[in-house]
Amino acid sequence: MMLPENRWIICPLCGSKTRDKIRADTEIKNFPVFCPKCKKETLINVQQFQITVVQEPAAKPQSQ
Repeated sequence: MMLPENRWIICPLCGSKTRDKIRADTEIKNFPVFCPKCKKETLINVQQFQITVVQEPAAKPQSQ
């Protein structure tokens, strides 16, 4: 029996490994991944090892 391939999630900001792994059949939407090297958190989507960064909408001004 063959085990599925695992890969580390790479930080989209600095390119180093994070502490999370994904498999080929992993699908993630709006996942906050934290990078221990650059100390930043980024929202990502994952589908078939393809990682895309989710652009957060700008904050709306609060009405008073």
